[in-house]
Amino acid sequence: MFVLLVASAFNSLTQRVHAELRDHGHRVAVELAVPGTPWAAAVHRHRPDLVLAPMLRTAIPEDVWTAHTCLIVHPGPVGDRGPASLDHAVQDGETRWGVTVLQAGAEMDAGDVWATAACPVPPVGKSDLYRGEIADAALEAVLLAVDRFASGTYVPRPQTGSRTRPPVRQEDRRIDWERDGTERVLRLLRAADSRPGVRDRLLGEDWYLHGGHREDGLRGRPGALLATRAGALCRATADGAVWIPELRAPRTPERPAGPRLPATLALGDRLPALPEHPAPPEAGPHRPDWSDIGYHEEGRTGFLSFSFPGGAMSTGHCRRLLAAYGAARSRPTTVLVLGGGRDFFSNGIHLGVIEAAADPAAESWENIQAMDDLVEAVLTTTDRLVVSALGGNAAAGGVMLALAADEVWCRTGVVLNPHYRLMGLYGSEYWTYTLPRRVGPATAARLTAEALPLSAAAAHRLGLADRTVPCAPGDFDRETRRLATRLADLPATTARIAAKKAARERDEAVRPLAEHRAAELAEMRAVFSDPQAPYHALRRAFVRKERPERPAAVTGPAQQDAAPAPRPC
Repeated sequence: MFVLLVASAFNSLTQRVHAELRDHGHRVAVELAVPGTPWAAAVHRHRPDLVLAPMLRTAIPEDVWTAHTCLIVHPGPVGDRGPASLDHAVQDGETRWGVTVLQAGAEMDAGDVWATAACPVPPVGKSDLYRGEIADAALEAVLLAVDRFASGTYVPRPQTGSRTRPPVRQEDRRIDWERDGTERVLRLLRAADSRPGVRDRLLGEDWYLHGGHREDGLRGRPGALLATRAGALCRATADGAVWIPELRAPRTPERPAGPRLPATLALGDRLPALPEHPAPPEAGPHRPDWSDIGYHEEGRTGFLSFSFPGGAMSTGHCRRLLAAYGAARSRPTTVLVLGGGRDFFSNGIHLGVIEAAADPAAESWENIQAMDDLVEAVLTTTDRLVVSALGGNAAAGGVMLALAADEVWCRTGVVLNPHYRLMGLYGSEYWTYTLPRRVGPATAARLTAEALPLSAAAAHRLGLADRTVPCAPGDFDRETRRLATRLADLPATTARIAAKKAARERDEAVRPLAEHRAAELAEMRAVFSDPQAPYHALRRAFVRKERPERPAAVTGPAQQDAAPAPRPC
């Protein structure tokens, strides 16, 4: 069947729907519903069997939904209506939610229901929830709805007992630092963690606050800044404190809206003298004591976890993670696991920090070299097995970081984008070594040229992933720990480590890693140093959420037909 995806952006959910529909044998095209473009006419031109809208901020015109069956993916349970369903769910502390696939009609979110799926709401940020539990529920509902439509016999059922929720405005998100306790502050921050942020006064200026984590030890006058940690600010609440990882400067008549940046970097010279409060040894991204990098051991297995907002890794992030990796390598372990968390693994260099730099070209160069240093450290680890554990999506250099490991494990809901072309970059992170090593030169060339998202199942078929882990987002850490400790105890692991060292020496004799790096960086430097290179405009548009550009090419079913059954959790 030919399915046309209509979306306001080619975001994570649209990419996952695109990838998994192809896995199921459908032809898929994408049209972006961008204001000022004739996207409605494009729908008629495509003549699809079905129109599906995974993420749409505008109404489908009547001449489209009367001519074609149009299904809308609404991130709320049956009867929920309005443009801010997830904001309300997180801000109100809901523990159960759902996704509904309904038919487009004259009234927004009021159409007949083709499918629905329920999901839990863990205490995480809205964007994390959207890419995790909501995306899982959405795919369950979408695939069911598509099958029902294809059958030609299913009759969708009308909605009853609906409720329209209003938009969530900044006055609804306002934090009263004198009165609001930590729980309420965290709900407000998490409900706006990626967009739009919580507008607030900080050091006499307006800022948008993005993200929030609990701090159990520090206390102070409500609203006061208490400490810093890894670029984040600790701010006192009425009964405790929270860590705020990122800030964004608002738009003014004199300047456009700023990118999201690590909080201390955003404040710069405005930041008063605050103590750097180091994370306790048990801290980590998904632990009660928060830090963006954490390490712990279980038996002969080390776990180096990291989670950076949006999966973006600045020069500073890369250097801190490299230092942590070096410390982990000094430990007497047999297996070392990278990642293992529930959200983004990595999306490569930090375009926001680069855009905000005084010299973006110079910062681009520093950032890509820091990424290369990290990837090189993983590639040259020959005294233990390294596993990349992807509980969330990865793209560009983040995929190549994962491929530097001996094994790549992906949760079944993960989407990979193993390419750089859409940002106008050649790429580095030793991709010219690791990608062909995994999938062969021809497939590597196709993946980087097509620049399409891959599901975890497709990545497994191609050889990009060694294992898919079919579990809920919140269970991936536990399943990774179980699988990794078992791997460390296998008798064959010692022999694999010895063989790994010999293989690295053979590859080095054929073409040294330094040669791969030098060739890739020469291409990257040429782009960075050319003010007219498309990368600079594409980066700016991405960071500042300007009008996107995406070709609407029709893509057929995934090239490999049958995916092997995933190994059990």
